[in-house]
Order: sequence, then C-alpha cells, then structure tokens
Amino acid sequence: QVQLVESGGGLVQPGGSLRLSCATSEFSFSRYVMSWYRQAPGKERELVAEITSAGGTSNYADSVKGRFTISRDNAKKTVYLQMNNLKPEDTAVYYCNAKRWGIASWGQGTQVTVSS
Repeated sequence: QVQLVESGGGLVQPGGSLRLSCATSEFSFSRYVMSWYRQAPGKERELVAEITSAGGTSNYADSVKGRFTISRDNAKKTVYLQMNNLKPEDTAVYYCNAKRWGIASWGQGTQVTVSS
C-alpha cells in the first residue's frame, strides 16, 4: 500500500487553470505507473491521464487532450496534473493512483469545481 497525498484542488472559473500535486514517500516511486482519475456525482470513476515510470509516455482521455498535462518528478516523488482551459464538465473529485505489479493504491481525492 502506497501512501499518496494530494493537493491543489479548489474552485476556479471556466477557462481558468489549476495544478494538482500528488506526493509520496514510497521508496520505489520511480518504478510505479502514475495516473489521475476523476469521479463526478452520478458517474463512474474515469481515467484522466497516465504516465509511465520513466515519464516518456503519457496517455489522456479524449475529453482532456490538449488541455491537461501529466508530469512526474521522480526525485521529488511527485506527480502533477496541470489543468488549463477548465470547463464545468471537469468538475469532479480527482484521485491520484499508483500502480505496480497489478496492485493499485489511491489518494484520498481532491475536489475540483469549475463554475462561474
């Protein structure tokens, strides 16, 4: 079980930006695939973005391509989600996920609300 601590959520106007952070003390952080999921009320949890352990490959949901950027700093044991041009439909609880050997760990979630 990997302990994940998220921060950076909040309230933002449409078109605004936020950066989410997810930090861990896991010794082998660099060997984990990291990702961000989100869940809106009444909807299933969905994958938003994913980054490989080396950071060379990133995958995004179609709904966020061109607007969101996932990155990681293995030295700081932190993964980020830069969110630009936010839309009301981006409103959800965002969760950090760490996966290795088919086992996943989750952060506590952070609320992102996009509203005028």
